[in-house]
Amino acid sequence: MYACSGNANPEATTEEVVQQAEVIVDVTASQFKDLIASEGTVLDVRTPGEWEEGVIANAEKMNYQADDFSSQVEKLDKTKPVFVYCKRGGRSAGAAQVLKEKGFTKVYNLDGGITAWMDEGNEVVK
Repeated sequence: MYACSGNANPEATTEEVVQQAEVIVDVTASQFKDLIASEGTVLDVRTPGEWEEGVIANAEKMNYQADDFSSQVEKLDKTKPVFVYCKRGGRSAGAAQVLKEKGFTKVYNLDGGITAWMDEGNEVVK
């Protein structure tokens, strides 16, 4: 399993984050919030039980631990950014790697997951 990467640069502006050349970019909760306001897909890769606790508004739900996760992501637009998160950042880092291997061009991983998102006072919907 993947561990939290902890590579998000909290000092980077949203513009600096967007301009990074890497396919996978770890971002802080505040950067994630700014980024998801743009066009792209917000992807929650937690389990169905975790989704019941609340999700980020408009998130697609695809369980990273499901046997068909790799085929599920094929229905997403590879040319648009994907903003991926889990509970703390480990599963989303693994999911981001799968997306990269599938040819997605830009993946933003929420460092600290939905836990960091809520710790900063951001809303979730049920």
